[in-house]
Amino acid sequence: MLSLKVDLGDRSYSIYIGSGICPKLGDMLALYKAGQRFAVITNTIVDELYGEQVMASFRQAKLAVDKFVIADGERYKTLKVVDSLVGEMLEKRCDRSTVVVALGGGVTIDLAGFVAASFMRGVDFVAVPTTLLAQVDASIGGKVGVNHRLGKNMIGAFHQPRMVWLDLDSLRTLPRREIVCGLAEMIKHAIIFDRDYFEKIEKQIQELLNLSQQPLEEAIYRSCEIKAQVIGQDEREHGLRTILNFGHTIGHGLETATNYRQFRHGEAVLIGMLAEAHIAWKSGRLNEPDFLRIEKLFTCVPLKESFAGIDMPKIIGSISNDKKASNGVLKIVLPLSIGRCETTSDFNSELIGPAIEYALGRFMEWNGKG
Repeated sequence: MLSLKVDLGDRSYSIYIGSGICPKLGDMLALYKAGQRFAVITNTIVDELYGEQVMASFRQAKLAVDKFVIADGERYKTLKVVDSLVGEMLEKRCDRSTVVVALGGGVTIDLAGFVAASFMRGVDFVAVPTTLLAQVDASIGGKVGVNHRLGKNMIGAFHQPRMVWLDLDSLRTLPRREIVCGLAEMIKHAIIFDRDYFEKIEKQIQELLNLSQQPLEEAIYRSCEIKAQVIGQDEREHGLRTILNFGHTIGHGLETATNYRQFRHGEAVLIGMLAEAHIAWKSGRLNEPDFLRIEKLFTCVPLKESFAGIDMPKIIGSISNDKKASNGVLKIVLPLSIGRCETTSDFNSELIGPAIEYALGRFMEWNGKG
């Protein structure tokens, strides 16, 4: 089992990466005296796959545990669902000593983490991510929250987990679409931070799509390492951490404009990254060879969903409401080269529309939908 640390002083925590470690979760929590009572929050799909396995690990470790199951999907990441969960936890007499265990993908991690941040003014939580995207992104860094009808993740908090427990075996049950979503975030880490990592992904993209054990474990570790390093320097997103938003300004706009039903988060980010790289290229920040290299890698990442009915004015409107705007000025992350980027408001906003159209057009062409 591999491990690395997110260094945040007295709020530091470890990320554990291994295969077949889910049944050992209870023993690990007992060993580290993480708590005596636990509330596992998961969704219907993950519950069928891993719910009993995780609950059995708590019973084996003689830890008190209750399970709370929510519906699957981004559209359930709302205050209404939070209210329902809090009510169920109170009915089960959960208290301030209860530790929330977030078992699932990014939606579950975000929502359960927000429940932990707000329940009785904050209780501890442990992240057990079961999708590739959640393993390299949502479970690390303490950004928790829910969506509002006017924008994604508009209601939330910074609330760091006590531990991240990452079982590679959970990826074996994922559909290809979920693997693509996770790869999008891994590619993002490479573009913004590590040219060597980008080159490695270029060489191993098919192995990663096929979940080849060693390349996958190494890539997940490197992505977790990059995110941990960034968060260790800028936990609250006042500076360096903003680079992790590459692809997200346009990606979130695309998700919001399509009511979280047409694109999964990683797919929207993938489209957003190509669009934002296009803006960087057209504004003279990113040279053409690096732009074409980024674009070539994206041709290897399949998007199979429908592109029909996309409303460009609605996307542009959603982007203007993005939470990363400050005093009405939109900030965006633009690559300067592969492995280096900047967060800026100094760009021509008229490039946004053509960039989105370009990115959508290219993905439709690559996937036979043009």
